[in-house]
Amino acid sequence: MIDSAYLIADARAKTNTRLPKLIVRLTLSKRRQPRQTGTTFDLAGHSFDFLSLPAPQRNADTMPSEQGHRLYVKGRHLSFQRSKHALTQNTSLVKIEGVDDTKAAKFYLGKKVAFVYRAKREVRGSNIRVIWGKVTRPHGNSGVVRAKFRNNLPPKSLGATVRVMLYPSNI
Repeated sequence: MIDSAYLIADARAKTNTRLPKLIVRLTLSKRRQPRQTGTTFDLAGHSFDFLSLPAPQRNADTMPSEQGHRLYVKGRHLSFQRSKHALTQNTSLVKIEGVDDTKAAKFYLGKKVAFVYRAKREVRGSNIRVIWGKVTRPHGNSGVVRAKFRNNLPPKSLGATVRVMLYPSNI
């Protein structure tokens, strides 16, 4: 169990002066707990109201629904397919986030996979490149899938993030 926690109370919220931020140490043991009434903490005669802090400002020209439209699931390039001694570099093993068994991995069969990376030289105004592939079949029982890419992935991609697109759809 955690013995203590630190809260940063902004003293400028109550007074319009140039006071520094206060760091308050709250002890979470059973012997000495701060008195809490609603959102106000009373520590050794000093009371702090944490709802009086200013709310973060939102950008008015963007809607909240525009922020979270991601058409891919994150995955990790674990390794290439291999045997005890040999390495088959044209088949990559990808672990997809949130997929823990073969049944869930079958949903992603046929889906496009993209390895996005930055190159030094700029081509057509951008130095971001993509190697595309697709999920071919599950690998084992833990939700890992096999993917074949148009060009074999470079060794620097081992452990890197890949994007597993949610298209083409089979539903």
